[in-house]
Amino acid sequence: MSRLRALSFDLDYTLWSLDQVIERAESRVHDFLLQHYPVVGERYSPELVLRERQRVLEAAPDIAHDLGEIRLRTFRRITDAAGAPAIAARQAMRIFMAGRNDVQLYDETQPLLDALHGRYTLIALTNGNADVHRIGIGHYFAASILASDVGAAKPAAPMFQAAIRTANVAAAEMLHIGDDPETDVFGAAQAGIGAVWLNREGMPWPDRLPRVPYVEIRTLSQLPEIIQSPAGAFGRSAS
Repeated sequence: MSRLRALSFDLDYTLWSLDQVIERAESRVHDFLLQHYPVVGERYSPELVLRERQRVLEAAPDIAHDLGEIRLRTFRRITDAAGAPAIAARQAMRIFMAGRNDVQLYDETQPLLDALHGRYTLIALTNGNADVHRIGIGHYFAASILASDVGAAKPAAPMFQAAIRTANVAAAEMLHIGDDPETDVFGAAQAGIGAVWLNREGMPWPDRLPRVPYVEIRTLSQLPEIIQSPAGAFGRSAS
């Protein structure tokens, strides 16, 4: 492997837990609608909003990679149906995004970013719509690339190619770290990028996926040792 110059990180469940985050954000939106637009809040429970979100996606599968647009169209759909003013959907989206970015970093996340910042070009690479600046870690990253920016979601190659271009490195000089074996590990390996699987629960490699080269870790605190390992380490499939 060439000299490592850049690292790309998945976000949700890699740098922080997403447990209950989306549910709390949706609950905040419902409370807001009940208070300010009761005609909407009383008509649409969070469960019904979820059904409307699915209808939006079914009607426009071409935006499946853009979670923010799906969410906004859903809010427009329910507010329009209830006869609320157009501004209600935009307000609901702001409430949702505030809650969506109210996350708790894993204990090892900030110490790791402190150690890596300045030594490597760091890129945030996510299929979601988290804002690393609102979360308070944006200064660590040279860029944050969302699937909505690229027009495709991981494991599609354009996401990883965008990271390579943004970091201005060769594929062999980049390493991607993420928790999902398909979108992160398989996707990165297919794009020629070294892959690290953050497998916190020690799950087996999915049978449905072809085996690809990767290194497995259980916690982010193991990453510095992996980075300093011999050049051939990323050419092996970890067991």
